[in-house]
Amino acid sequence: MNHIVSMKWLLARLYEPDLVIVDCRFTLGQPDQGRTAYDETHIPRAVYLDLEKDLSSPAAQHGGRHPLPDMEQLASAFGKAGIHQDARVVIYDDQGGMMASRLWWMLKYTGHEQAYVMDEGFTAWKEASYPVTDETPVVIPATYEPSLQPAMLASMEDVRAASKDGSHILIDSRDPRRYAGIEEPLDVKAGHIPGAVNYFWKGVQDASGHWKDAQALQEHFSGISKDAQVIVYCGSGVSACPNVLALKEAGYTNVKLYAGSWSDWISYEGNPISTGEE
Repeated sequence: MNHIVSMKWLLARLYEPDLVIVDCRFTLGQPDQGRTAYDETHIPRAVYLDLEKDLSSPAAQHGGRHPLPDMEQLASAFGKAGIHQDARVVIYDDQGGMMASRLWWMLKYTGHEQAYVMDEGFTAWKEASYPVTDETPVVIPATYEPSLQPAMLASMEDVRAASKDGSHILIDSRDPRRYAGIEEPLDVKAGHIPGAVNYFWKGVQDASGHWKDAQALQEHFSGISKDAQVIVYCGSGVSACPNVLALKEAGYTNVKLYAGSWSDWISYEGNPISTGEE
């Protein structure tokens, strides 16, 4: 697998000097819980990056609930975490890879090649009796120089055009009930972007919480041509990221993230909304 590493892989390389381990645990609606969990216990050498403080800007009128951060601020956060362009970065969370994939995407978007998500998560690591600590590591600050990859990002205008002309396949990564507009626990309007198909992000993992291998992911996305141009969204641009990673793992090359996602789409009065199945 290109973007996923096993717990055993990380354990074997835990103290290699070019490795930066990042803990991204975060619970939506309980913003301090991830940091508290990190302070209590984490993988040795891991640094902590916070979804809302480090990996998002504050919400505004447009941009969704988790807008992309200012790139200078992001580069500063990466540098303080000891991340530089030659580092190998391994990221974990305890949310099925949702938060870890967001950081993975942001590293890739800023031109970082060697970024990986750890399979399973912190609870599995602990249950395997692998080492944990409550010690905050000493980090040597680095200089992180972003090299943005605009082909990885879709704007609201791109999505609006794709919804009208079908030039891109729109993937909605949310739970099927939210996609269909049956329920909406987080945003002010329910439904989905017209033309979007629903691939719930948790479908990229098997029943035991492991990421599916490339062949299984190809089968999962078999309804989408390998040559298709794909735009992936969710509620706020976080849970779309596991689908982006999985599509890349399955061999899709033209995959963009609509970072503002549904919460940005509905912030524009004129944008149409569909409900039910497509």
